[in-house]
Amino acid sequence: MISIVLVEPEIPENTGNISRTCACTGMPLYLVGKLGFEITQSRLKRAGLDYWDKMHIERVGTIEELFERFGKEKFYFFSTKAKQNYHKVSYPSDAFLVFGKETKGLPEDLIFSNYDHSVRIPMREHLRCLNLSNAVAVGAYEALSQHGFFGEA
Repeated sequence: MISIVLVEPEIPENTGNISRTCACTGMPLYLVGKLGFEITQSRLKRAGLDYWDKMHIERVGTIEELFERFGKEKFYFFSTKAKQNYHKVSYPSDAFLVFGKETKGLPEDLIFSNYDHSVRIPMREHLRCLNLSNAVAVGAYEALSQHGFFGEA
């Protein structure tokens, strides 16, 4: 099963939207490190609507904890600093798609120490980045499409 990992997300509405994407796709959501909000915030709950009981969400202290549990080779790091386009990667069916915080993205040392597994979503030059929840949806549905979505051919 493909999973979504958010490293230190800051905006509750984005995480709420991402949780809804995870519920609709069956993807587990891992929230890593310090969050910029409380899980109980009403904006987060409102964005996730009534989907919270239909998904697996887990808080994790560090990304290294996930590497130890699942194996680092399954992780793909989304960043504007990467060269490889996200749609040119063959994601395993148990991939972890990793996204950074809204204001800074993923730490550079994480990206560059895993550069073969770092990917970017193409966009026009001189623009900073897509909204986090949109980037997650783009990556999630590409990975799902490679595996026939939900058993569809």
